[in-house]
Amino acid sequence: MRQLVLTAPGQFLSRDVDPPSCPSDCALVRINSIGVCGSDFHAFAGRHPAYVYPRVIGHELAGTVIHAEDNEFSIQIGDRCAIEPYVNCGECSTCRMGRPNCCERLEVLGVHRDGGMQEILAVPYRLLHRSATLSPDELALVETLGIGSHAVARSGAHEGEATLVIGAGPIGLGTALFARAAGCRVTVVEPNQYRREFAQKQGFDVATSTEELSADIVFDATGNAKVMAESLHHVAPGGRLVFVGLTSNPVILDDSFFHKREITLLASRNSAHQFPRILRMMENGEISVKEWITDRLTISDVASEFAELPARPRLIKAIVSLGSNAMEGKK
Repeated sequence: MRQLVLTAPGQFLSRDVDPPSCPSDCALVRINSIGVCGSDFHAFAGRHPAYVYPRVIGHELAGTVIHAEDNEFSIQIGDRCAIEPYVNCGECSTCRMGRPNCCERLEVLGVHRDGGMQEILAVPYRLLHRSATLSPDELALVETLGIGSHAVARSGAHEGEATLVIGAGPIGLGTALFARAAGCRVTVVEPNQYRREFAQKQGFDVATSTEELSADIVFDATGNAKVMAESLHHVAPGGRLVFVGLTSNPVILDDSFFHKREITLLASRNSAHQFPRILRMMENGEISVKEWITDRLTISDVASEFAELPARPRLIKAIVSLGSNAMEGKK
């Protein structure tokens, strides 16, 4: 099967390898669609602290089951599934308290262990979430939506609260979607004109900067240490600040301001227990991400086009297509 390996920052290797073996707790899945994430760009640039090279990247995944034994999750051959990429141990104290996203031994497909930039992947049954109606592209974006859904759950958002979402990339847009679903009054802050206008077309109030803005909940989806520190100053007294984006740089906060307003600071890591809810909402038409997909590649295009992909002026979300799904890859 074809496999694409990030051997070092800036270097992809395309190679043919044997299909993976299939442990008893796994199904074999033919990968159909892969969403390209900001962390993939950081890995390519050598700026992500969690990646060890060589690595098969790709953690926003959708595929079709091609081999499955009897299993408690009723996963069957032919099922089209979103793949939850968070492989937790299930045994540590964090897993036992119901927070598998913070597992002490967590491994994320495409980050800590090889992911989906290959034709076939062995996936634990418990990480497969099937849908009879959603397309592979839609299923590949469930993981992205899970980040925002989990962040809103972490915030304890409720109806009527004023909310700022700083950053209108896919993570920010997903956060804004679920804040709106919780009944919040949402403003998306984004300096990039195209992304700001895109957020506005999605029905959100928008702003160019946070100047003179404050809210009960501020979600920072930038992953920029300087912006994250500044976000604190836009939280209303008694409000919450949620760091959704991730940085390897120190974030220096104004402690006097932090205490004066008695702000609650929350981190939001990956997602937990969000996939079933997101699938239901997508299947019911409550949320849609079809317009998010602005760029398409086939797996053969990745090595030559990946470096320039982040600079595309109208990029919201790129999808890499494999197999029969690749027929739409360059449309």
